[in-house]
Amino acid sequence: MKQPKAKIGQLRIIGGEWGSRRFSFTEQPGLRPTADRVRETLFNWLSGDIQGARCFDPFTGSGALTLEALSRGAGWALAVDLSRDAVTSLREHLATLQCTKAEVRQENVLALLSTPPAEAYNIVFLDPPFHQDLLEPACTALEANAWLTDDALIYVESENSPSRLSLPSNWQLHRDKRAGQVWYSLWRRQA
Repeated sequence: MKQPKAKIGQLRIIGGEWGSRRFSFTEQPGLRPTADRVRETLFNWLSGDIQGARCFDPFTGSGALTLEALSRGAGWALAVDLSRDAVTSLREHLATLQCTKAEVRQENVLALLSTPPAEAYNIVFLDPPFHQDLLEPACTALEANAWLTDDALIYVESENSPSRLSLPSNWQLHRDKRAGQVWYSLWRRQA
């Protein structure tokens, strides 16, 4: 039997060094690349903090947030996803851009978060697949296992409003908005 042809999605880097560059990725169930207008808002929120930042993008999917952060001056990014296709695509995009400021891993995010990293991160992009109960365990592990700097910024996309999320008590809501069915918010960690 003939395999169905994989659907190909497109993403565009909005700003920074690689602004307007376009890349394709294989669409997969549960993959929701962060929309252009949402990314534009997010990176406006982060404009004073992104330069030189260490960024962590668990559940990277299309890699849109990692690519946008690096294009806008992030110093380093770690992108993680369980999907081999997602990891392969993002590695290819980074190679095309001749970017050496990122590491892309194919790994289970919750398993990775169970142990402390070599160095904490300034900015984290949390956009896990919806309706799989991954967001709150990931937030708990980030906080419990020293993944965050004292004043880290944590971006969260979810199907629930920020007021309905059970996030660590020392994370303070900085900004939030809604786009269609997606709530997106930026939190600042208080040490």
